[in-house]
Amino acid sequence: MKRSIPLALLAALLLSLPSCGAGTAEEPRLTVVCTTFPIYLFASSLTEGVEGVAVERLDTGSTSCLHDYTLSMADMKKIERADIIAVNGAGLEEFLEDALAASDAKVIDCSQGVVLLESLSHRHDEDEEDEHGHDHGHWDPHYWMDPSRAAVMLENLAEGLSLWDSGCAGAYRANLERARPEIEALLPLAAGNLYLYPDGAVMSWVSPHRLITFHDGFQYFAEVYGFELLAAIEEEAGSEASAHEIVEITGLVNRYDIPAIFTEVNGSAATANSISRETGCQVRALNMIMDGEEAGVEGYVRAVEENLRTIWEAFQ
Repeated sequence: MKRSIPLALLAALLLSLPSCGAGTAEEPRLTVVCTTFPIYLFASSLTEGVEGVAVERLDTGSTSCLHDYTLSMADMKKIERADIIAVNGAGLEEFLEDALAASDAKVIDCSQGVVLLESLSHRHDEDEEDEHGHDHGHWDPHYWMDPSRAAVMLENLAEGLSLWDSGCAGAYRANLERARPEIEALLPLAAGNLYLYPDGAVMSWVSPHRLITFHDGFQYFAEVYGFELLAAIEEEAGSEASAHEIVEITGLVNRYDIPAIFTEVNGSAATANSISRETGCQVRALNMIMDGEEAGVEGYVRAVEENLRTIWEAFQ
């Protein structure tokens, strides 16, 4: 004899299943908090069209060095209401350790499976902090600056969202399949020295350009695009590099006849401008993609393209 399931029990079973339904404007059913701007850009693309999901970001774009960052009250409130916290990993978010320990939110570590490079400060001296007092750990956490590693980051986010919001896994996967090619299109076409822009313009060079940057997070970018990173100095706003570093960079600019050195958008340019006056080289700004007004993977793509154009134009 066929038995029917009581309506009350059936309703309870249905309510217990993962759902991709909508929350309300005041109460989203799922809140995802991103610790950095790149994660926010990617999470925005992956959750596009998924009802009831709110994506927020911490105010980490307000500083150029997250090793000095302190959570604000607004950050703490976001963490308190978070269902999922998406982190960069690779040692970048030391400031978040206590807050994560106290939170019940699920954590997505975007660095899982990413091949990391040794940090420049660790490579220079394994036993001491760098001259500015920053201990960046063994690994360089700025891996999002390489589009191939950023694609892995995107996949980790999609996998985590699908795991913790399984009712919408299909939507996250569909958004991943749309977003990933946009990032992968940024990769060089041949041996790291040819890049085709969407508008058809081609940037290419025969030998690697030598870069000097005033942020130590550009080695992933340099590696993927075939640049030789001669020097990378992290300079805080209101401070200057040491006398030794200034002499070293001035010597490199003169020795290799380098036409431009590169600061970071929103970072200090004091030392770079001083070296420019001494050597006649240009000072250009590159974007570490730590802040911006956009949402979605397009913001990441645009920032990488702007960096490439800035370097290309400086070396013409």
